[in-house]
Amino acid sequence: MKVRVFVSLKNGVLDPQGRAIHHAIEGLGIHGVQDVRAGKMIELDVDASVSDEQLETMCRQLLANMVIENYRIERLAA
Repeated sequence: MKVRVFVSLKNGVLDPQGRAIHHAIEGLGIHGVQDVRAGKMIELDVDASVSDEQLETMCRQLLANMVIENYRIERLAA
């Protein structure tokens, strides 16, 4: 089973990577993009026996820095 974990910075946390992307977009001559926030997507291939609780533990203790990041778990249909 495929599981995707989306990790993003919490509101109010400075995002230098997002700022650099925004600046590069403007450098392409594209205007109208108000803000850019960069994050990461982690794809896991897990057995059906891996519980939602175990996925939450992985996210809280390893995949996301809970002080500055949020995460969202998405199980993909087979």
